[in-house]
Amino acid sequence: MPQDVVTRFAPSPTGFLHIGGARTALFNWLYARKHGGRMLLRIEDTDRERSTRAAIDAIIDGLAWLELQWDGDIVYQFARADRHREVAEELLAQGKAYRCFATAQELEDMREHARLEGRPPRYDGRWRDRDPKTAPPGAAPVIRLKAPKDGETVIEDGVQGRVVFPNKDLDDFVLLRSDGTPTFMLAVVVDDHDMGVTQIIRGDDHLTNAARQMHIYDALGWRAPAMAHIPLIHGPDGAKLSKRHGALGVDAYRAMGYLPAALRNYLVRLGWSQGDKEFFSTQEMIEAFDLAQVHRSPARFDFAKLENMNGHYLRASDDAELLDALLSTLPFLPGGKEIASKLDASRKAQLAAAMPGLKARAKTLVELLDGAAFLFAERPLALDAKAAQILAQGGRARLAELAPRLAAIEEWNAQTTENAVRDISALSGVKLGDIAQPLRAALTGRATSPGIFEVLAILGREESLARLADQAG
Repeated sequence: MPQDVVTRFAPSPTGFLHIGGARTALFNWLYARKHGGRMLLRIEDTDRERSTRAAIDAIIDGLAWLELQWDGDIVYQFARADRHREVAEELLAQGKAYRCFATAQELEDMREHARLEGRPPRYDGRWRDRDPKTAPPGAAPVIRLKAPKDGETVIEDGVQGRVVFPNKDLDDFVLLRSDGTPTFMLAVVVDDHDMGVTQIIRGDDHLTNAARQMHIYDALGWRAPAMAHIPLIHGPDGAKLSKRHGALGVDAYRAMGYLPAALRNYLVRLGWSQGDKEFFSTQEMIEAFDLAQVHRSPARFDFAKLENMNGHYLRASDDAELLDALLSTLPFLPGGKEIASKLDASRKAQLAAAMPGLKARAKTLVELLDGAAFLFAERPLALDAKAAQILAQGGRARLAELAPRLAAIEEWNAQTTENAVRDISALSGVKLGDIAQPLRAALTGRATSPGIFEVLAILGREESLARLADQAG
């Protein structure tokens, strides 16, 4: 009977959920969903000095915002330390691990000797076959795995293919530190086994760890999960992604106004190909995802491409759903809290009415909110430089001529206001744009906005005429 598929996302809570971690979580989630399995969440909080509650909360919040729901309860690695120690003691009892009493100075000498010989630092196994009774009195030992010295360790990797490690290059690594705390290497293996993980998907910076962890699996007689190590994300210049490239926490992308669906779509295409297809619904992602199509070379992060993809999602969004997304994101957007404080029922209705015009001109929720600024502006409006120039160069005279015609309209809407402006354009022999631009500047304080007749309809007669009066004098 085939095993149920179980993946896991296992971040260390030493910082926020960064964009590379988000992609790893997404790949694990897609793989599990495609195979009708489960994705588990494990917080690897064994580094007590660097692990913080704020980072844990940020990871959980980031996954929730991206709509990557894990299955079951969160597992906290530190809480399982007794179980990890139990396994180490079991290996010790079976002669598959040993106590090492090498001092810090001895280990430093080993590293320096290796450096002088131009080889990687490796523990030399000096306590592997020595009697612990010969140890210095009171010395606190570590417990090391008795790793194979000869032969090879082979990882049949779902992305990297067949990866071979000569065992002579892998030393007897530490399972338990001298204070009795388990190492990451041991804890990961025990947790993955106990949680029933069948497929590991993680960054290729863990590939060497995979070989060492395979030694623990072999020593315990446990079946190792299948493994797939995905390349890290690089910046546009080909260097490892860093903060200067945009390696920010997922929370920062929310604050920059990206939609979770757009970010998911962008991340799934970072290092995974499906022909020329760019845009995927969530269900299409699940159905199409395959580790065999994950690239072996690093993907390059491209902000312009992400922004364009987000713009596509904005334009394709249902107006009501986009409004809900904007309102729920307001607390995180620049100036959003101030806007939220002004959002009464009337303003929400205006925002909803403006949504078709706003989303056509925006690539992010920040740009969309900026485009909606005219709805929340206090009279008299502050004018940007271009709007001020338009009004100063004959625009106010146009407004003085236009205002009475607009005031005479009985049924105020986009069509009737457009008819009035077109009539004046025809009668005066002035181009429509020469009237529309001063009108836009007076109503929005800017030289660009949604369609000006939509703006007139959304603001309504009273507010529109009052704004015109403010600028026509």
